[in-house]
Amino acid sequence: MSTPHIGAPPGAFAESVLLPGDPTRARHIAERLLEDARLVTDVRNMLGYTGRYRGVPVSVMGSGMGIPSCSIYATELVRSYGVRRLVRVGTCGAVRADLPLGAIVLAQGAGTDSNVNRLRFRGYDMPALASFELLARVARTAERAGLDAHVGSVFSSDLFYHPDPELLPLLERSGMLGVEMEAAGLYGLAAELGVEALAVLTVSDNLRTGAAMSVQERERGVDTMTRLVLDSLL
Repeated sequence: MSTPHIGAPPGAFAESVLLPGDPTRARHIAERLLEDARLVTDVRNMLGYTGRYRGVPVSVMGSGMGIPSCSIYATELVRSYGVRRLVRVGTCGAVRADLPLGAIVLAQGAGTDSNVNRLRFRGYDMPALASFELLARVARTAERAGLDAHVGSVFSSDLFYHPDPELLPLLERSGMLGVEMEAAGLYGLAAELGVEALAVLTVSDNLRTGAAMSVQERERGVDTMTRLVLDSLL
């Protein structure tokens, strides 16, 4: 049966779903990288597709921006459509000056200023961690392909325009690699529901140096990262 936010029939999604924040990025991935991709949902213009990659069933669906939006779609995908693997494919801002544009970040863990994981963990701190199996597979595939992949922690912020001027140096001192907006919530949800999750991110801008990708560079970088994830799922 369909859900309040995903109007798709039973069996519409593969067990592995890629989650870009932007629904037009989901369409781009489906049209450019998948075979025989078909639109399975467009409720609220949050586009979702199912197709094949080298013969293996895979789906891709927009998740929206931020932990609340991503959590809604991820929850319904798991509970109502039997999805077992959720891979966020997105971008992040680097917090270290030496992390170049286009670098791929594999988020092993995620800190956050959000309260969602404390709500699900009775007020205690919850370790928001990626699936080790997924992380290892993507890391091995990146190494074989000679891609610049960095494994470490990221910070999932509820605020895109953060008011705390001390946050960036704190994150750098703490060994964080980048800032994004969804991973910590996705990891907490995956732990609660007993599924695998991973965030794979392309560095689109550097918050220390001010360098930023052009639109064309961003598209090429995100496509490279997405192919890496798809190759790892085979």
